[in-house]
Amino acid sequence: MKNITRKTAAVLAGLGLLAGSLAARAEGQIRIAEQFGVVYLLLNVAQDQKLIEKHAKAAGIDAKVKWVKLSGGSAVNDALLSGSIEIAGAGVGPLLTIWDRTKGRQNVKGVASLGNFPYYLVSNNPAVKSIADFTDKDRIALPAVGVSVQSRVLQLASAKLWGDKDFARLDKISVALPHPDAAAAIIKGGTEITGHFGNPPFQEQELAGNPQAHIVLSSYQVLGGPASATVLYATEKFRAENPKTYQAFIEALNDAAQFVAAHPEKAADIYIKVSNAKIDRDLLIKIIKNPEVQFKTTPQNTYQLAEFMHRIGAIKNKPASVKDYFFDDAQNAAGN
Repeated sequence: MKNITRKTAAVLAGLGLLAGSLAARAEGQIRIAEQFGVVYLLLNVAQDQKLIEKHAKAAGIDAKVKWVKLSGGSAVNDALLSGSIEIAGAGVGPLLTIWDRTKGRQNVKGVASLGNFPYYLVSNNPAVKSIADFTDKDRIALPAVGVSVQSRVLQLASAKLWGDKDFARLDKISVALPHPDAAAAIIKGGTEITGHFGNPPFQEQELAGNPQAHIVLSSYQVLGGPASATVLYATEKFRAENPKTYQAFIEALNDAAQFVAAHPEKAADIYIKVSNAKIDRDLLIKIIKNPEVQFKTTPQNTYQLAEFMHRIGAIKNKPASVKDYFFDDAQNAAGN
Protein backbone atom coordinates (compact mmCIF):
# COMPACT_ATOMS: atom_id res chain seq x y z
CA MET A 1 0.00 0.00 0.00
CA LYS A 2 1.29 3.46 -0.83
CA ASN A 3 2.51 5.63 2.00
CA ILE A 4 -0.07 7.67 3.82
CA THR A 5 -0.83 10.79 1.80
CA ARG A 6 -0.01 14.23 3.16
CA LYS A 7 -3.67 15.25 2.99
CA THR A 8 -4.81 12.22 4.98
CA ALA A 9 -1.94 12.65 7.45
CA ALA A 10 -3.05 16.22 8.05
CA VAL A 11 -6.63 15.11 8.70
CA LEU A 12 -5.55 12.38 11.09
CA ALA A 13 -3.12 14.65 12.89
CA GLY A 14 -5.87 17.23 13.29
CA LEU A 15 -8.03 14.58 14.90
CA GLY A 16 -5.22 13.67 17.25
CA LEU A 17 -5.03 10.18 15.80
CA LEU A 18 -1.55 9.97 14.35
CA ALA A 19 0.63 10.62 17.37
CA GLY A 20 1.46 7.43 19.17
CA SER A 21 -0.89 5.47 16.94
CA LEU A 22 1.58 2.68 16.40
CA ALA A 23 2.02 1.99 20.10
CA ALA A 24 0.76 -1.25 21.57
CA ARG A 25 -2.91 -1.14 22.46
CA ALA A 26 -4.57 -2.92 25.32
CA GLU A 27 -7.96 -4.60 25.18
CA GLY A 28 -10.76 -2.06 25.28
CA GLN A 29 -9.55 0.63 22.90
CA ILE A 30 -11.33 0.73 19.58
CA ARG A 31 -11.31 3.57 17.07
CA ILE A 32 -13.83 3.28 14.27
CA ALA A 33 -13.76 5.17 10.99
CA GLU A 34 -17.05 5.86 9.26
CA GLN A 35 -17.98 7.99 6.30
CA PHE A 36 -21.21 9.72 5.27
CA GLY A 37 -24.70 8.30 4.84
CA VAL A 38 -27.46 6.07 6.17
CA VAL A 39 -25.29 3.07 5.25
CA TYR A 40 -23.50 3.75 8.54
CA LEU A 41 -26.73 3.67 10.57
CA LEU A 42 -25.73 0.56 12.53
CA LEU A 43 -22.65 2.42 13.74
CA ASN A 44 -24.76 5.47 14.60
CA VAL A 45 -27.07 3.33 16.73
CA ALA A 46 -24.14 1.58 18.41
CA GLN A 47 -22.61 4.96 19.21
CA ASP A 48 -25.81 6.53 20.51
CA GLN A 49 -26.75 3.59 22.71
CA LYS A 50 -23.17 2.81 23.73
CA LEU A 51 -23.64 -0.79 22.68
CA ILE A 52 -19.92 -1.54 22.36
CA GLU A 53 -19.31 -0.27 25.87
CA LYS A 54 -22.26 -2.35 27.12
CA HIS A 55 -20.98 -5.63 25.68
CA ALA A 56 -17.39 -4.88 26.64
CA LYS A 57 -18.46 -4.27 30.23
CA ALA A 58 -20.24 -7.62 30.26
CA ALA A 59 -16.91 -9.16 29.23
CA GLY A 60 -15.09 -7.36 32.03
CA ILE A 61 -13.59 -4.59 29.89
CA ASP A 62 -13.81 -0.83 30.26
CA ALA A 63 -14.09 0.08 26.56
CA LYS A 64 -12.76 3.34 25.19
CA VAL A 65 -14.54 3.95 21.89
CA LYS A 66 -13.61 6.74 19.48
CA TRP A 67 -15.56 7.60 16.34
CA VAL A 68 -13.73 9.11 13.37
CA LYS A 69 -15.33 10.68 10.29
CA LEU A 70 -13.36 10.39 7.03
CA SER A 71 -14.25 10.60 3.34
CA GLY A 72 -13.19 8.08 0.71
CA GLY A 73 -11.79 4.57 0.83
CA SER A 74 -8.21 5.76 0.29
CA ALA A 75 -8.28 7.92 3.43
CA VAL A 76 -9.85 5.11 5.44
CA ASN A 77 -7.29 2.56 4.25
CA ASP A 78 -4.44 4.95 5.02
CA ALA A 79 -5.80 5.40 8.54
CA LEU A 80 -6.06 1.66 9.13
CA LEU A 81 -2.55 0.90 7.90
CA SER A 82 -1.04 3.77 9.89
CA GLY A 83 -2.50 2.29 13.07
CA SER A 84 -4.74 5.31 13.59
CA ILE A 85 -7.94 3.25 13.70
CA GLU A 86 -8.87 -0.33 14.52
CA ILE A 87 -12.07 -0.67 12.47
CA ALA A 88 -12.43 0.73 8.95
CA GLY A 89 -15.77 1.50 7.34
CA ALA A 90 -15.81 1.76 3.55
CA GLY A 91 -17.02 0.06 0.41
CA VAL A 92 -16.34 -3.45 -0.82
CA GLY A 93 -13.89 -2.00 -3.36
CA PRO A 94 -11.54 -0.49 -0.75
CA LEU A 95 -11.79 -3.70 1.31
CA LEU A 96 -10.69 -5.84 -1.64
CA THR A 97 -7.88 -3.41 -2.44
CA ILE A 98 -6.43 -3.46 1.07
CA TRP A 99 -7.00 -7.21 1.49
CA ASP A 100 -4.99 -7.83 -1.66
CA ARG A 101 -2.13 -5.51 -0.73
CA THR A 102 -1.81 -6.72 2.87
CA LYS A 103 -2.14 -10.44 2.17
CA GLY A 104 0.67 -12.21 4.00
CA ARG A 105 1.49 -9.09 6.04
CA GLN A 106 -1.16 -7.20 8.04
CA ASN A 107 -3.82 -9.53 6.58
CA VAL A 108 -6.71 -7.08 6.56
CA LYS A 109 -10.08 -8.79 6.19
CA GLY A 110 -13.76 -7.95 6.43
CA VAL A 111 -15.41 -7.95 9.84
CA ALA A 112 -19.05 -7.57 8.80
CA SER A 113 -21.42 -5.95 6.36
CA LEU A 114 -23.45 -2.87 7.29
CA GLY A 115 -26.33 -4.06 5.13
CA ASN A 116 -27.61 -4.14 1.57
CA PHE A 117 -28.29 -0.76 -0.04
CA PRO A 118 -28.98 0.21 -3.66
CA TYR A 119 -26.54 2.92 -4.74
CA TYR A 120 -27.81 5.23 -7.47
CA LEU A 121 -25.88 7.08 -10.12
CA VAL A 122 -27.96 10.26 -10.34
CA SER A 123 -27.64 12.92 -13.03
CA ASN A 124 -29.20 16.36 -13.41
CA ASN A 125 -28.34 16.42 -17.13
CA PRO A 126 -31.56 15.62 -19.06
CA ALA A 127 -29.48 14.30 -21.98
CA VAL A 128 -27.96 11.53 -19.86
CA LYS A 129 -30.26 8.51 -19.94
CA SER A 130 -27.55 5.86 -19.57
CA ILE A 131 -23.83 5.83 -18.82
CA ALA A 132 -23.23 5.82 -22.59
CA ASP A 133 -24.63 9.38 -22.74
CA PHE A 134 -21.97 10.97 -20.51
CA THR A 135 -19.53 13.16 -22.45
CA ASP A 136 -16.27 14.95 -21.68
CA LYS A 137 -18.33 17.95 -20.58
CA ASP A 138 -19.86 15.94 -17.71
CA ARG A 139 -18.26 15.20 -14.35
CA ILE A 140 -19.30 12.29 -12.14
CA ALA A 141 -18.69 12.77 -8.41
CA LEU A 142 -17.93 9.79 -6.18
CA PRO A 143 -15.98 9.23 -2.93
CA ALA A 144 -12.69 8.07 -4.51
CA VAL A 145 -11.89 7.59 -8.20
CA GLY A 146 -10.89 4.02 -9.02
CA VAL A 147 -11.06 2.87 -5.38
CA SER A 148 -14.52 3.42 -3.92
CA VAL A 149 -17.25 0.84 -4.36
CA GLN A 150 -19.17 3.35 -6.48
CA SER A 151 -16.20 3.68 -8.81
CA ARG A 152 -15.76 -0.08 -9.04
CA VAL A 153 -19.45 -0.64 -9.78
CA LEU A 154 -19.25 2.04 -12.47
CA GLN A 155 -16.22 0.26 -13.94
CA LEU A 156 -18.09 -3.04 -13.91
CA ALA A 157 -21.04 -1.41 -15.67
CA SER A 158 -18.64 0.08 -18.23
CA ALA A 159 -17.02 -3.32 -18.80
CA LYS A 160 -20.41 -4.91 -19.39
CA LEU A 161 -21.30 -2.20 -21.91
CA TRP A 162 -17.99 -1.63 -23.73
CA GLY A 163 -15.90 -4.66 -22.78
CA ASP A 164 -13.19 -5.19 -20.16
CA LYS A 165 -10.63 -3.21 -22.14
CA ASP A 166 -12.72 -0.07 -21.61
CA PHE A 167 -13.65 -0.66 -17.97
CA ALA A 168 -12.04 2.67 -16.94
CA ARG A 169 -13.61 4.75 -19.72
CA LEU A 170 -15.57 6.94 -17.27
CA ASP A 171 -12.71 7.35 -14.79
CA LYS A 172 -11.42 10.33 -16.77
CA ILE A 173 -14.61 12.31 -16.10
CA SER A 174 -14.93 11.13 -12.48
CA VAL A 175 -13.92 13.36 -9.55
CA ALA A 176 -13.50 12.63 -5.85
CA LEU A 177 -15.97 14.57 -3.72
CA PRO A 178 -17.63 13.89 -0.33
CA HIS A 179 -21.28 12.87 -0.68
CA PRO A 180 -22.72 16.01 1.00
CA ASP A 181 -20.83 18.31 -1.38
CA ALA A 182 -21.75 16.23 -4.42
CA ALA A 183 -25.42 16.16 -3.43
CA ALA A 184 -25.44 19.94 -3.02
CA ALA A 185 -23.98 20.31 -6.52
CA ILE A 186 -26.61 18.04 -8.09
CA ILE A 187 -29.49 19.78 -6.30
CA LYS A 188 -28.27 23.29 -7.09
CA GLY A 189 -27.19 22.58 -10.66
CA GLY A 190 -25.12 24.92 -12.78
CA THR A 191 -21.76 23.31 -11.89
CA GLU A 192 -19.50 20.93 -13.76
CA ILE A 193 -20.85 18.11 -11.56
CA THR A 194 -23.68 16.56 -13.57
CA GLY A 195 -23.55 13.10 -12.04
CA HIS A 196 -23.15 11.67 -8.56
CA PHE A 197 -22.75 8.00 -7.71
CA GLY A 198 -23.77 8.29 -4.08
CA ASN A 199 -25.59 6.44 -1.34
CA PRO A 200 -28.60 6.97 0.93
CA PRO A 201 -29.79 9.55 1.92
CA PHE A 202 -27.92 11.83 -0.48
CA GLN A 203 -29.22 10.17 -3.64
CA GLU A 204 -32.82 10.45 -2.42
CA GLN A 205 -32.30 14.08 -1.44
CA GLU A 206 -31.07 14.79 -4.96
CA LEU A 207 -34.10 13.14 -6.55
CA ALA A 208 -36.42 15.11 -4.26
CA GLY A 209 -34.53 18.39 -4.50
CA ASN A 210 -34.02 18.84 -8.25
CA PRO A 211 -36.80 18.08 -10.76
CA GLN A 212 -34.18 17.29 -13.39
CA ALA A 213 -32.40 14.74 -11.21
CA HIS A 214 -32.99 11.15 -12.29
CA ILE A 215 -31.49 7.70 -11.80
CA VAL A 216 -29.10 6.63 -14.54
CA LEU A 217 -27.90 3.43 -12.92
CA SER A 218 -28.48 1.35 -9.78
CA SER A 219 -25.80 -0.82 -8.19
CA TYR A 220 -28.38 -3.60 -7.83
CA GLN A 221 -28.92 -3.42 -11.60
CA VAL A 222 -25.19 -3.89 -12.24
CA LEU A 223 -24.68 -6.59 -9.60
CA GLY A 224 -27.85 -8.49 -10.40
CA GLY A 225 -29.63 -7.97 -7.09
CA PRO A 226 -29.20 -6.88 -3.46
CA ALA A 227 -25.57 -6.49 -2.44
CA SER A 228 -23.49 -5.37 0.51
CA ALA A 229 -21.91 -2.13 -0.59
CA THR A 230 -20.45 -0.83 2.66
CA VAL A 231 -18.50 -3.07 5.00
CA LEU A 232 -16.25 -3.00 8.06
CA TYR A 233 -12.74 -4.41 8.14
CA ALA A 234 -9.72 -4.72 10.41
CA THR A 235 -6.24 -6.19 10.67
CA GLU A 236 -5.66 -9.76 11.73
CA LYS A 237 -3.48 -8.48 14.57
CA PHE A 238 -6.27 -6.43 16.15
CA ARG A 239 -8.71 -9.34 15.99
CA ALA A 240 -6.20 -11.80 17.45
CA GLU A 241 -4.87 -9.58 20.23
CA ASN A 242 -8.21 -8.05 21.29
CA PRO A 243 -10.72 -10.92 21.19
CA LYS A 244 -13.04 -9.52 23.86
CA THR A 245 -13.13 -6.03 22.33
CA TYR A 246 -13.62 -7.51 18.87
CA GLN A 247 -16.49 -9.70 20.04
CA ALA A 248 -18.11 -6.79 21.89
CA PHE A 249 -18.05 -4.84 18.63
CA ILE A 250 -19.69 -7.72 16.72
CA GLU A 251 -22.40 -8.11 19.35
CA ALA A 252 -23.04 -4.36 19.29
CA LEU A 253 -23.51 -4.48 15.51
CA ASN A 254 -26.00 -7.34 15.76
CA ASP A 255 -27.93 -5.49 18.47
CA ALA A 256 -27.98 -2.36 16.30
CA ALA A 257 -29.32 -4.32 13.32
CA GLN A 258 -32.16 -5.72 15.43
CA PHE A 259 -32.94 -2.26 16.79
CA VAL A 260 -33.17 -0.65 13.33
CA ALA A 261 -35.45 -3.41 12.08
CA ALA A 262 -37.74 -3.09 15.09
CA HIS A 263 -37.65 0.71 15.51
CA PRO A 264 -37.08 2.46 12.15
CA GLU A 265 -38.48 5.78 13.38
CA LYS A 266 -36.24 5.83 16.46
CA ALA A 267 -33.30 4.82 14.26
CA ALA A 268 -34.05 7.77 11.99
CA ASP A 269 -33.97 10.13 14.98
CA ILE A 270 -30.63 8.67 16.07
CA TYR A 271 -29.16 9.20 12.60
CA ILE A 272 -30.27 12.84 12.56
CA LYS A 273 -28.85 13.43 16.04
CA VAL A 274 -25.54 11.60 15.68
CA SER A 275 -24.83 12.77 12.13
CA ASN A 276 -26.23 16.26 12.65
CA ALA A 277 -28.00 15.61 9.35
CA LYS A 278 -30.16 18.21 7.66
CA ILE A 279 -32.76 15.91 6.16
CA ASP A 280 -36.52 15.62 6.08
CA ARG A 281 -37.43 13.05 8.73
CA ASP A 282 -40.22 11.49 6.66
CA LEU A 283 -37.85 11.02 3.72
CA LEU A 284 -35.30 9.40 6.00
CA ILE A 285 -37.86 6.98 7.46
CA LYS A 286 -38.93 6.11 3.93
CA ILE A 287 -35.32 5.28 3.05
CA ILE A 288 -34.86 3.10 6.13
CA LYS A 289 -38.13 1.25 5.39
CA ASN A 290 -37.33 0.81 1.68
CA PRO A 291 -37.86 -2.93 0.93
CA GLU A 292 -34.61 -2.89 -1.07
CA VAL A 293 -32.68 -1.85 2.03
CA GLN A 294 -31.67 -4.61 4.44
CA PHE A 295 -29.80 -3.90 7.67
CA LYS A 296 -27.79 -7.08 8.22
CA THR A 297 -24.21 -7.97 9.14
CA THR A 298 -23.75 -10.93 6.78
CA PRO A 299 -22.04 -9.92 3.51
CA GLN A 300 -24.08 -10.61 0.38
CA ASN A 301 -23.25 -10.60 -3.34
CA THR A 302 -19.70 -9.27 -2.99
CA TYR A 303 -17.79 -11.92 -4.92
CA GLN A 304 -18.79 -10.69 -8.38
CA LEU A 305 -16.93 -7.45 -7.70
CA ALA A 306 -13.93 -9.38 -6.33
CA GLU A 307 -13.75 -11.53 -9.46
CA PHE A 308 -14.06 -8.45 -11.69
CA MET A 309 -11.31 -6.57 -9.86
CA HIS A 310 -8.97 -9.52 -10.29
CA ARG A 311 -9.89 -9.88 -13.96
CA ILE A 312 -8.97 -6.28 -14.75
CA GLY A 313 -5.78 -6.40 -12.68
CA ALA A 314 -6.99 -4.17 -9.83
CA ILE A 315 -6.05 -6.90 -7.36
CA LYS A 316 -3.31 -9.50 -7.86
CA ASN A 317 -4.72 -12.24 -5.65
CA LYS A 318 -7.89 -13.95 -6.78
CA PRO A 319 -10.04 -14.97 -3.81
CA ALA A 320 -11.61 -18.39 -4.06
CA SER A 321 -14.65 -17.19 -2.14
CA VAL A 322 -15.83 -14.55 0.31
CA LYS A 323 -14.12 -16.56 3.06
CA ASP A 324 -10.75 -15.37 1.77
CA TYR A 325 -11.41 -11.67 2.39
CA PHE A 326 -13.78 -11.86 5.39
CA PHE A 327 -12.81 -13.22 8.80
CA ASP A 328 -14.09 -16.65 9.77
CA ASP A 329 -16.77 -15.34 12.12
CA ALA A 330 -20.36 -16.45 12.69
CA GLN A 331 -21.86 -13.40 10.97
CA ASN A 332 -19.83 -14.16 7.82
CA ALA A 333 -20.45 -17.91 7.62
CA ALA A 334 -23.27 -17.58 5.10
CA GLY A 335 -21.67 -14.70 3.21
CA ASN A 336 -21.15 -14.65 -0.53
